[in-house]
Amino acid sequence: MDYREFVRRLTLPEGFTVPAELSHGDVTARAITRADLADDVAGINASLDLIRQTRGGGWPAEAVTEEDNYVDLVWHECEFRDGGSYTYVLRDPAGGYLGCAYLYPMGGRTKLTEDLLDHDVDVSWWVTPGAYDRGYYPKVHSALRHWLADDFPFSKPYFSNRRIPG
Repeated sequence: MDYREFVRRLTLPEGFTVPAELSHGDVTARAITRADLADDVAGINASLDLIRQTRGGGWPAEAVTEEDNYVDLVWHECEFRDGGSYTYVLRDPAGGYLGCAYLYPMGGRTKLTEDLLDHDVDVSWWVTPGAYDRGYYPKVHSALRHWLADDFPFSKPYFSNRRIPG
């Protein structure tokens, strides 16, 4: 069977509340909102090549504008509220912007195949060049693994980044 056009919904237990804030080591995550617009636009535009190299995928194809990114942030807020996906802004201990992390349904970011059917969430992230140089790329991966094990009911996450720290 060809599963490439299917998207599996994220399944959460009845009554489970998705954390709006998470912390592990020196990485914090908070559900992204339109209040993050200026940091997000600056972070994305400074990170175009690095996002393509580490996260992969077709986004961002070019620099983002505040107007277009505002629409994306509102979309992420609605998706978070409605349980379609969960996007987090990543910060360091001083509140500095590091990048973003995404929990998507399988088939949403990565085309679904028979080999991926047993995974229950597609996890990806990116960090800015400055955060990358300070070692935050593997730190975020570690934090995500911790959060998925301790704070979420997902049993088999799929890390879809092009580069996964070893």
